[in-house]
Amino acid sequence: MAASKLRIVALGGLGEIGRNMLVFEYDERLLIVDSGLMIPENDMLGVDIVIPDLSYVYERADQVVGVVVTHGHEDHTGALPYLLDRVQAPVYATRLTRGLIEVKLREAKLTGVDLHTIDPSDVVMLEPFCVEFFRVSHSIPDGVGLAISTPVGLVVHSGDFKFDHSPVDGRPTDFGRLAELGARGVLLLLSDSTNAESQGYTPSEQSLGETLARSIAQAQGRVLVATFASNISRLQQVMDIAAQHGRRVAVVGRSMVNNVRIARELGYLRASEDTLLSVEQLERLPDHEVVLICTGSQGEPTSALVRMGQGTFRSVSVRPGDTVIVSASPIPGNEEMVNRTLDNLCRLGADVFYDEVLDVHVSGHASQEEQKMMINIIRPQYFIPIHGEYRHLVLHAKHARQCGIPRERIFILETGDFLELDAAGGEVVDRAGGNYVFVDGLGIGDVRETVLDDRRHLSRNGFLIAVVAVDKYTGGLIGQPQIVTRGFIDEGESNGLLERARDEVAQVVGQGGTRSELVARIDNCLRRFARQETGRRPMIVPVVTRV
Repeated sequence: MAASKLRIVALGGLGEIGRNMLVFEYDERLLIVDSGLMIPENDMLGVDIVIPDLSYVYERADQVVGVVVTHGHEDHTGALPYLLDRVQAPVYATRLTRGLIEVKLREAKLTGVDLHTIDPSDVVMLEPFCVEFFRVSHSIPDGVGLAISTPVGLVVHSGDFKFDHSPVDGRPTDFGRLAELGARGVLLLLSDSTNAESQGYTPSEQSLGETLARSIAQAQGRVLVATFASNISRLQQVMDIAAQHGRRVAVVGRSMVNNVRIARELGYLRASEDTLLSVEQLERLPDHEVVLICTGSQGEPTSALVRMGQGTFRSVSVRPGDTVIVSASPIPGNEEMVNRTLDNLCRLGADVFYDEVLDVHVSGHASQEEQKMMINIIRPQYFIPIHGEYRHLVLHAKHARQCGIPRERIFILETGDFLELDAAGGEVVDRAGGNYVFVDGLGIGDVRETVLDDRRHLSRNGFLIAVVAVDKYTGGLIGQPQIVTRGFIDEGESNGLLERARDEVAQVVGQGGTRSELVARIDNCLRRFARQETGRRPMIVPVVTRV
């Protein structure tokens, strides 16, 4: 890379929702902005979370000058434990964001991380970069955007933002700082594209508060509110409304409990000891005095709301007369899981409110007119839409052209792209590092597409296992082949199918051969047998042992 060019490496968040992570590189020095996770898509069976491919950074760990985190949402912080396990660099975040990061690091048993608390007015020197912060309004307090001075010019990163003039925390986006940056001359603006499909302006959080207040006031029994565990502003609204209507509040779900604790300790969440109780304490109160706040707004399989809908959550059961408010919109790809949870809750007799039937959610992201306003205030020479699926990036680029930025000065990147830029222009010079990295249990990256293909195959067709023992001297069959199946047929109603499969395997083994030959022939035999008898294609697993 020429020393005169700034390299921007997109490791996540471009062409997808989540995994937000960018690397700014100049003269072999790296500045990282955010490191988030993505909720697995429907076909990522068994996967817990998805994180960026960090290999590019791992290979240059000693060149990282710092990690800057814009706010505390999981899609910007969730991969930090995996990054900081192998990259020893200072981390800069606002007070609340730092507190939420510390919770994650403790859960990961990661110690010794060099954490620094910043204020939105601070300036941090990370040679060759100088990072200035400015306050932005979002659905979580303490969000910031970044003004990064580089040797080739000033770069502005919007962070997740909207122009809410009456936010719950009373701290709107800092228009004065934005105007000041625009007056200084900005080489490049990278701006949040999530709501590029939404016309007009994103409503204020205050308008949502009015809807929540009406819903809670009209509820006759318990009220259960599901939202993101990191949506501190939403939690504050629910707690305030509950107190106004004589209700007590309990939070349910490990991440929700942890976030509420740290937000209260830092003063970002106000709730009296008389209002906030434990689930056990709420059980002693009449239903019309109870509000439960829980996780599960995205249909996550292990979340509190999903398990309540399935009747498997031990401490809380949904019952007729309950009011359930799902205060979040489904992340693209999660619609099926969310809808299944809503159906389950309705079957249990609850009154269920969600965004399609009542305005119980307000986005934390800028809509089209706010996106245009950001562009017009900053007036950049170049523009990159970030944070969104590909259609969102394309629409945001269209808005930028409407604001007067020439097409040739707009770069639509995807995760994995490497852009080199200076005052004379920019171009994508490479592509790497855009792969999904799956976290499954304790495994990180060991689940690959081949494993997921097997899981998809098993989920659709089940499996057949044939276990045979042969004499290591004569090659003859010892006993009868054993056939084990799951997800293929009901053994109790197989009408002799498995017995016939056992006979087929015995005939194949009777022909003799090496172990590898027997495995291949049993595989072919059972594959053909299953297709002819049932029209199905189960996974075949032959097991041949010599004794």
